[in-house]
This record gives sequence, C-alpha cells and structure tokens, in this order.
Amino acid sequence: MNLEILGRVRKELTITTSAFYETILAIAERVNRKVQVMRLHWQAASVLQRIERVAMETGRLLVESLMSHPNRSEHQPNNLFLKQLDSLITHSMIQMRALKDVLSQTDEKIRDLKLEAIHEDLLALQQDLILRSARIERIIVAPRAPAVGQPIGAWPRPSSVHLVTVMRGTYLLPPSETLVFQKNDIVVFIGPESELTASITWFTNRPS
Repeated sequence: MNLEILGRVRKELTITTSAFYETILAIAERVNRKVQVMRLHWQAASVLQRIERVAMETGRLLVESLMSHPNRSEHQPNNLFLKQLDSLITHSMIQMRALKDVLSQTDEKIRDLKLEAIHEDLLALQQDLILRSARIERIIVAPRAPAVGQPIGAWPRPSSVHLVTVMRGTYLLPPSETLVFQKNDIVVFIGPESELTASITWFTNRPS
C-alpha cells in the first residue's frame, strides 16, 4: 500500500515538474519574442532616422550646388552641371531604396513575430473552449440573410451565445444593440457548440 502511494506521489510530482518546466519555457519564449520585437522596432526607428538624414543631406547638397553654380542666373544651366545634379539625385535614390528595403524587411519580421504570438494565444483559447464544448465561429453575412438591415437586438439567439465583434471594411465595430447588420459584414461569435450552429443561421440562410 505504501509503495502504491509513493508511486502515485512520484507520478504527480513528475507531472507537476513537467508542467512547471513547460510553463517556464512558454514564458521564456514570450519574453524572448517581446525582446526581439522591441529590438526590431528600434532598428526600424534607426532606419527612419537614416532616411531622414539622407533626404536632408541631399537637399543641402542640391542647394549648395545651385548656389555655387557660376551661371545660376542663366535660365538654361550647362550640361555638366545637370549631370552633376543627376548624379547626386541618383546616388540619393539608391541610398533611399536600400534603406526602404531594410525597413520593409524589418516590418515583415515584426509582423511575423506578432503573428506567432497571436497564433499561440488562439491555440490556447481553442483548447480552453474545447474543454468546455464551445468554439469560436467566424461568419460572413450573406447578401439575402434575415440579418441584413436588422439591429443586433433583433437577433434571435440563446443567452449562452455571444457576439464578440463585427468587422466592416477596415473597421472593428463594437456589438451595440443599435448596430445594424449589412451584407458582407464579418461577424465573430463564441458559445457552446450545441447552440452556436443553430443561432448563426440567421446570418447565412435566406428567408423562407
């Protein structure tokens, strides 16, 4: 009997230690990701400052070139002077293009890291919902659905199903009772699986 109890205690300790270790790793990964995002934001800010400096330096050199040109009062500057200006502008454009490429790559890395964090959060949320026999549903309001032209208050829904948000174009709309649904609205719901499917047909089915 004592050996069985000791075995159970050892098993519980192993599971607890493993869970603790996984939690520490998850926290470390989150902290590391945040540090990477902060570093990338700093790099992006540095690149923007370099772009600004190149623009200012180009403007200064152009002004100096124009002011130092011996025949600046003439309406038609000579070809040599025009070539010098063209070379200056071309060089600046090459610098700008290279810096903008770096900035674009940095922004892409930031987006990737943020997407990783969002993906992890969504997986954790999905697991929490599965344990409770619930799910999140994303629905596009059909053009001829009963919901079109109706306010949220008219939606026949059980109290256990909740409307999280409505996305319309580039806007994220709060689910107020006076909000009127339009076709092609993206609507996000959360609730028990047994009741969610039936309650969202109002947004997809044509009226009979």
